[in-house]
Parts: sequence; C-alpha cells; structure tokens
Amino acid sequence: MSRLSSRTWLASSTAMLAAIVWFPVAACGQAKQSTVNASPGDDHMVGMADHAMSDMGKDSIMSLHMQMTPMRTATHDDSTRALAVVAELRRAIAKYKDVAVAERDGFQMFLPNVKNQRVYHFTNYRNAFKEAFRFDPNEPTSLLYKRGPDGEKVLIGAMYTMPKRVTLEKLNERVPLAIAQWHKHINWCLPKRGETARWMERQNGRPVFGPESPIATQAACDSVGGDFHESLFGWMIHAKVFEGEDLGKIFGDEHPG
Repeated sequence: MSRLSSRTWLASSTAMLAAIVWFPVAACGQAKQSTVNASPGDDHMVGMADHAMSDMGKDSIMSLHMQMTPMRTATHDDSTRALAVVAELRRAIAKYKDVAVAERDGFQMFLPNVKNQRVYHFTNYRNAFKEAFRFDPNEPTSLLYKRGPDGEKVLIGAMYTMPKRVTLEKLNERVPLAIAQWHKHINWCLPKRGETARWMERQNGRPVFGPESPIATQAACDSVGGDFHESLFGWMIHAKVFEGEDLGKIFGDEHPG
C-alpha cells in the first residue's frame, strides 16, 4: 500500500474512533456541539489519532492537541477506590483474553485491516452509550490488546470514556484524578467537508491539518480555510490492569501533561 493510500485509508477508518469516544457525547444531548461529521465518503477526518497518542512525548507540537486532567495529591481513599476499579475490571474482562469471546460479546476491532498496531482497541458500542450515563467498571468502552511474541493478541486492559463536557469532579468520581489522568484530543484544524485531498497539504515541512500541525487556534485554522474543532472527541482513560500491580503503571499515560 502506497504512503498516500495508507494515510487515506487510515484517516477514513478513524471515523470509527470518533464513534467510540464521541457517541456518548451525542447520547447526552451534546450532538449540537462542535463535533466531526464523518461519513464513509468524506471522512478523511483525523487520520492519526492513535499515532498522535503514541508520539506525543516526542513532539511539542502534538502536545498542543492533547488535554490532560490536572494531577491531584493522592489520599488513601483515592488509592483504595482506584484499586477497587482495577480489581473489578480485571475480574470482569479476564475471559476476554480469548479474542473470540470478546467478539462474541460485541467487541469489534478498530482498524481491522491494520495488522501492526501499537495497541488494538476492541470496542463495544453498547457499553460506550451506557458510559455516558453511568459508570460500571465491569463494562468498559474498549478492550486493549498488544501483539505478543507469537503474534497472538494479548489482553492488557481496557479503556473507559466520558462525554467531553463533563466536569473534572465527574471524572474523579469514576477514576481518581490523583491516581490517573484522563485525556482528550483538542484544537484540531481539519479540512472542510468534501476537501479530502487537502489532508496531504504541508507548510514549512509540517502537515497543515491534524495532530501534527502547528495550527491550534480558530484564527490560524480560518486563515488556511480549515474547520476548527476545539474539542474533537470525549474524555478517555486506559487501565492496563494486566501489566502489573502498580497503579502508576496501570494508569500510566504516554501523553505529556
């Protein structure tokens, strides 16, 4: 697959990621807010969300497009609550070490045609809808897998989501902000609907659009004729409950603060 076609395909597939984390927002009656209107024929939308998540620490420009919740001073109660979430989630998803069981229970693989992903997300859209209204550690939005040495997918944990307009206190009620940082994608300048070809535009060696672009304000996006989105998706948090016992590692995030 050529560089152009692979980028085009990846960007189109990212419409699925929008559904994963934006769907709860719509469920809460926030569909009229600034969101990405992706469609199969004109959704060269984001293209590099997971790529951006893996490379954030390498590039200060990418950090312009990521918001992290502020860290708090941890208390004994915070640790107790976080450990309870970990224990409950670990018990609930242990059966999904078998990918076939996860698929049988409604988890669908994101980007199924990309064979070598950093982390494989298997999403349950029913759970994503319900997470907008309540928190059940047993029913995460997505399961997270990595590829093992033998090529098989290894379950490492899960991802929870929340609508993008919720308060920090609401996030803290689900997973203590003193233990873990939630993240969301912000300040993205996208090509306008019907202008898919513009995704390949570059200025001064950098992409004009997306998470690798230095454009991170409404005015700068307007100047290139783009479509600015202050908050692209909802809040997300990874809980890698099968990667050790330390809470710092379980809820550790590659994104910069």
